[in-house]
This record gives sequence, C-alpha cells and structure tokens, in this order.
Amino acid sequence: MGRRGMAATSHPTATLTAISILQAGGNAIDAAVAACAVQCVVEPGSTGIGGDCFVLLAAGGSDKVIAYDGSGRAPAAATLDWYLEHGFTEIPRQSAHAVTVPGSVEAWATLVKDHGRLPLAQLLEPAIALARDGYAVAPRVAADWAGQAALLAKDPHAARVFLPGGRAPLAGEVHHQRELAATLQAIAERGPDAFYEGEIAQDMVDRLRELGGLHTLEDFKEAKGGYVTPIKTSFRGHEVHECPPAGQGVIALMILNILSGFEPGDDPLSADRLHVEIEASRLAYSVRDAVLADPSQSKVPLDWLLSEELAAELRGKIDLKQAITELPSFSASAVEHADTVYISVVDGDGMAVSFINSVFNPYGAALVAPKSGVLLQNRGQGFVLKAGHPNAIAPRKRPLHTIIPGMMTRDGKVCLSFGVMGGHYQAMGHAHLVSKLVDYGLDLQSAISLPRVFPRPGQTAIEAEKTLPAAVKAELERRGFSFTAPAAAIGGGQAIAIDHERGVLLAGSDHRKDGCALGW
Repeated sequence: MGRRGMAATSHPTATLTAISILQAGGNAIDAAVAACAVQCVVEPGSTGIGGDCFVLLAAGGSDKVIAYDGSGRAPAAATLDWYLEHGFTEIPRQSAHAVTVPGSVEAWATLVKDHGRLPLAQLLEPAIALARDGYAVAPRVAADWAGQAALLAKDPHAARVFLPGGRAPLAGEVHHQRELAATLQAIAERGPDAFYEGEIAQDMVDRLRELGGLHTLEDFKEAKGGYVTPIKTSFRGHEVHECPPAGQGVIALMILNILSGFEPGDDPLSADRLHVEIEASRLAYSVRDAVLADPSQSKVPLDWLLSEELAAELRGKIDLKQAITELPSFSASAVEHADTVYISVVDGDGMAVSFINSVFNPYGAALVAPKSGVLLQNRGQGFVLKAGHPNAIAPRKRPLHTIIPGMMTRDGKVCLSFGVMGGHYQAMGHAHLVSKLVDYGLDLQSAISLPRVFPRPGQTAIEAEKTLPAAVKAELERRGFSFTAPAAAIGGGQAIAIDHERGVLLAGSDHRKDGCALGW
C-alpha cells in the first residue's frame, strides 16, 4: 500500500527501477518503460526489445483510457501463396518465418515522447548497466531458462549468449548481455531509428535472411505502431477496458458478459462457479479462433462479439449438470502458457499505466541476431496458413495476439490497472481476476493467488494447479471434465487498485513469478 506512487512487476529489480524513476520525477509511463527495459535484460525468456507491447493509459485518475498497439507486422513479401507453394502447413517456432518485425522499441519511444516527463535515454540507463555489468539470475527466471536450454542450443548465437559454459545459468549466477547493452545504448543516443535503421536493423535482417526469412530493411524502417480505440464492457457497475483486436482482449470482455448473467454465489472456488467460468471461457475461445484477426486487413465483428445477444446465446449453452461436449465453433490452436511481462504503475498524479511486453513463447523463436544481441520473438506463429481464414498470413499484417493489458473504471475514474500473463490463458485470467474482485470482494493479493484452471481449447480437459481443492476437482470430474497438471504455474499477474476516497494505492504481485509490488 502507498499514496505517492506504486509499481508491480514480475521481477523485483524492475519494480525497484520503476519506483526509482517515479522518485526521480518521472511519471507512470516513464517508470513502466524503464521497468520493461530492465526486464528485457533480467527476464530474457519473457520479454525483449525484439518483441511487441500493448499499453493502456489513463491520465490524472480519469476514465479517459488511451490504448497503444505496439505489435509488429509480417514482412511485405509474406504472402499466403508463398507459404503454401513452399509446402508450409504451419509456421515453425524456431524459424525466421515466426519472426514479425518487433514493435516494442517504437512503442516505448512514442509513448515516452507523447506522455512522459523524462528522456528515453535516462529511462534506459538501468537496463544498459545491468546488461553490461551483469545481473543475478532470479529463481523463476532460472527455471524457465533451463526448460528452453535444448532449443537455445540449436541456434549458435542464442547458445553463445544464453548458454554460457554450455548450460543455462543457475539461480544466483551472474549473467551478462554485452551486445544487448550496446544496442540499448545506441537506442538511448539515437532513438528508435537506431533500432529500425542502420547496422542494428541490418544485423537482424541479415540473420533472418540467412535463415530463409522474407524480411527486408524496408520492413524494419516502416515499422510503426499506433494509438487505437479501446474496447470495453460493463460488469456489475464497472467498465472494463481492453485493447482492440488483433489482441484477444475482446475475449476477456465476452467471458465477463457471459458471467454477468450468473449469480456468483458465496464461494469463488465452488464447483458451480468454476464450471461456469470454464464453460464461458471455452465458448468465448471457440469464437476467438474463428474470427479474431488484424482488423486493418480482415473484418472483425466487434459489435457482435460484445453484444448481449451473443452473450445470451453462449450463456444458454452452459448446463451445470454436465460439461459441453460439442462447442458451437472451433479452430484448433496450441495451448502454451507463453512467457510475457506485465507491468502496472500508478503515479502521484493519478496516471495509471497497464503495460505488457512479450516475445511470446519462452525465449521467443530462440534466435539471436549475432552482433546486436537481440532475441527475436515468434509472434508469426499466431498466423493461420489457410486460405480464407481471417487470421491468414498476409503482407504487413499483424497476427492474432494473446498479450493484453487491462484497466477498470467506475464513476468517471480509473480504479484498477491490471494484467494476467500466460499466453492463451490471459483472456480467461482477466475475467477470472475481475470477477474475484467485483463478485467476491477479495483483496488484490488473494484474488491473484487463487488456484487457476484453464480449459484446453476444444476439449473438456482442464489444466488445474495443484492447489485446487480435491473435492471441487472430483465434482467437476463427475460432470464430465478431466484434469491434467500444467507444465508450470499458470501465468502470472500484477494489479494496482486506486482508492480515490481515501487517497490510497493498493497493489498485488503474483507468487508464481519472482516479482513484487512496491509503493510509498
């Protein structure tokens, strides 16, 4: 709890960086960018400057939410016909074709220029020092690192940077990323052009072309995100805001629309309540896979997706006696709790920032540009290689994105900045968290820490954390669900609530990650 500023991230060094920036006179967007840059160094499997970001921002405590889409696009030469002619049925993860042009650096620079107080160069200083001088590897970071060692070893440049001595670093060992430090220094000195043009861009393009990619310097030079109109829905007197497609924020809102028609009951972990949440998520995700895409190139029926008519139709398919065996619409997609970092910051003037940055899967495509040290993401795997599908790959198109920042307002004021990491889980995670706060009055930390479940798309199989009560699990199995243990804890999460009446900020940070919340 605090009054003058608050930050919550998945890494303690990033949280401390954000607080330091606030205390140095920066505002919430300054602090979020500085914290994210640090996480691109100290949490390299989760995020990086070779990734993408999305941001929601509300200034002065108001409910006027601004959204920025910092996601990258496919190369201009990436036509569906090219992939089909070359025998692709899907886009391989560790390939140049999985790499879309990174959007993070451009987004950071634009948001700081438009809404920040401090120069980008000052905000990058902590990350540069950590990459150059070394940082101690945190426990969850070490665990994720070890899990990707075999994949990292397949790329000589990734192996050199991330497997020093031929293995993943252990918790407490010191790791350096000196090439990345030099790249961050160049961005600090020359701005985003240093990344998207010149020798750094050339290094990335050369490596991608060497691996068979279609990328050009022009693709990088023309990279640009943009402000977009947030979408929202009402949930029991609150307005919940999300970024629009190609992100999956609309799916979180759809789940909330379905849940709004059910009485919550007294127990957030009752079999009936989890049954409803699971089925609402399964139904919403089945629609997601059929229609979500880049709205600049495909028609995305937002009004229909957010309509009460659709919510009522889907709600009517939920039977508390048994699991749904046949979903109304589904296109298969992989279930992976991809790595991401989510950052929430609120400053003393009431600016709230909900900020998410990702390389998608842990260590992205597990490809590193050799001279610049940039780890490249694998967002291109979000595309479909199927003619006529809204999310089919196309030149300069953005893929379906799983990363989503969230924000909630009430009575003309922002009251919650929140995010839940975890790849495909994020939409369900947003709805789950909002429901636990609004329907059950839980505090932030308790709501974040509750056991999580996630239905595998198109199946009755449910991933469930081991803290789910055995009796509840048994009852849901009786209704036709089956359970499996996730490979790791499901996602992560941070949130900051603003108590305008008392002038207090309250925050929580997920025990599933290394991070913490701090304020003063």
